[in-house]
Amino acid sequence: MALTLHAAFVPTAEQLLGGMRTVIDRAEAHVRAEGLADEDLIGASLAPDMWPLPWHVRACWVHSGYALGLMPTGEFTPDFTVRPESWDAMRMMVDEALATLTGVDEDDLERIADRKVTFVLGGRKLMEGTVSQFLMSFTQPNFQFHAATFYGICRMKGVKLGKMDFMGPMTMTRPDAAGG
Repeated sequence: MALTLHAAFVPTAEQLLGGMRTVIDRAEAHVRAEGLADEDLIGASLAPDMWPLPWHVRACWVHSGYALGLMPTGEFTPDFTVRPESWDAMRMMVDEALATLTGVDEDDLERIADRKVTFVLGGRKLMEGTVSQFLMSFTQPNFQFHAATFYGICRMKGVKLGKMDFMGPMTMTRPDAAGG
């Protein structure tokens, strides 16, 4: 069986967004339990020249559902006009991305996989290739970078998390302890 573009992109994005949803919940609980201000974590970044926590949620939104929605147009321009400023806004952005991914039709995505798409930023054409090339070599690595950075910021600030929190709900099953 050949791996479709949908199978290579959509389930992984859904899984990591599910993990991000859990990490957001744990981060907010950590702030409350430690008596911190939301801004102590929401304003945190890994380095002074890197984006703070909410921008990584936005970037995951951009590089998942939003990007897939633009592929039929043949042009991708990132949208960073709205930064989620609260835990609830971050959750809503993740939920929106998940809802968009759920609605992606596998056959529709396969039909456009070889079409040309151009990356445009500030009115300048920066890159072009097929939809498949764009999603797999630009969008997916960006998505994964921002999801991992979001997790890393939370860990750096003391949120109790493990790798399984980052990974989200997998499609694989674990044998139970009695039967495995």
